Amino acid sequence: MHLLLEYLPLIIFFIVNKFADFYWATASLIFTTTLQLGYYRFKKEKIPTRHWVIFSLVLVFGGLTIYLQNDAFIKWKVTIINLFFSIALLVSNHVFNKNIIKQFLQESLTLPDKVWTKLNISWAIFFAFIAALNWYVAFNFDLDTWVNFKVFGLTGLMFVFSIITILFLNKYMDVEDEELSNAIEDSIEITSNVMSKPQHNQDNDKL
Repeated sequence: MHLLLEYLPLIIFFIVNKFADFYWATASLIFTTTLQLGYYRFKKEKIPTRHWVIFSLVLVFGGLTIYLQNDAFIKWKVTIINLFFSIALLVSNHVFNKNIIKQFLQESLTLPDKVWTKLNISWAIFFAFIAALNWYVAFNFDLDTWVNFKVFGLTGLMFVFSIITILFLNKYMDVEDEELSNAIEDSIEITSNVMSKPQHNQDNDKL
């Protein structure tokens, strides 16, 4: 259910962008991201910190995109979000001695501390790589190319890296199939919050 909730803004954006335009779709992104927070409130669950971060950046950069009619803000949002995750993983582990990846998966997995540390660093490097790659494509190629890269390229890279992570951890797993599925879902959920970003209709004018 949570995984579906993560994809909701992207799904709604596709629909609105197809039948309206880029800026209405951006507005729908802000609205559905707000609904995500409302869902946790309704369920009386604690809102994950990452959702507050995503919501804040979507509100600011999405708002600027609409107000200034400039898609550069949306492009920067993707890079900033991934840089935030990369820095958060490193700082939390090395400054506050808290391994975020371990907090996500420790209920399903029991790993040596060295493995948790390697896993944390690997994800931090991956997020930094995604941030740099997004910046390069966003500002060196046309908008349609970036949109295709964002929707399919980044999503695919994150999914593949999540699967690689699970395969790497497989030798440490001593869980039932259902628990393994939950572990995979938790890993993918770490990255899925950055997928719900806008797509540009090829028929739109340059923004």
